[in-house]
Amino acid sequence: MSFTESELLTAGNDRLEEVFRAGPAGEVPRGPMEGTAILGAGTGLVRPVAALIRLAAWRGKVFSPEGGYLSNRLGPFDVLAVVARVAPGPSLLDERECIVIDYSRTSLVARGVRDEIRQVGPGLYLGVIWLFGTRIGWFTLRTPETDPGARREREQPAG
Repeated sequence: MSFTESELLTAGNDRLEEVFRAGPAGEVPRGPMEGTAILGAGTGLVRPVAALIRLAAWRGKVFSPEGGYLSNRLGPFDVLAVVARVAPGPSLLDERECIVIDYSRTSLVARGVRDEIRQVGPGLYLGVIWLFGTRIGWFTLRTPETDPGARREREQPAG
């Protein structure tokens, strides 16, 4: 089953958990990924909070799977910071394989954070955010070419 980012942004926590459980781990992404935070799942606040976070704080991640690391894309200038280790591993949610993003040995600021992602559509991953073992939110990661806005801009005739 394949999902869109828009569907995930309107889903509640239970539905996001269902989608995450059903998804395969997928391959570790390569290069830059566009990110969208999903905090307050199932409420009308998801989209405005996601837009604010994207504008001011977090824009996505850049994966270097060969080295097993990633960096987060932060702020309006896409500063790369907050490094994490990346590797397949069991999910805290259901013990099935996922891609684990572990900050415990690489970041003082995010030491208690562990992200997990699974592929839920072509070029689209759903992630769960854990803080000291408690789920605190969700996020999506998508390859830039799966961004519907960018695709529409490319398809518009010039002039």
